[in-house]
Amino acid sequence: MRNNAAENRIMQETEIAKLQLYLRRRFNDENLSVRARANKDDSAEVYIGDEFIGVLFKDEDEGEVSYDFNMAILEIDLPKG
Repeated sequence: MRNNAAENRIMQETEIAKLQLYLRRRFNDENLSVRARANKDDSAEVYIGDEFIGVLFKDEDEGEVSYDFNMAILEIDLPKG
């Protein structure tokens, strides 16, 4: 059985849609998509086209909800110079 804190971290489909709209507007990119994760319900995956770029995590603390975007950048992907 889940406790309230764990239940508050579950990302609903409506939240995922709102996050996708926000990120598309913020980064001016209609190819950006936010998708539910197969085995996790407290986070969602972020893609540009078919390329995975990061994970959005949901957090709830003292009644305030926030989202943390985590994007790993490999050194080999950085421009030379």
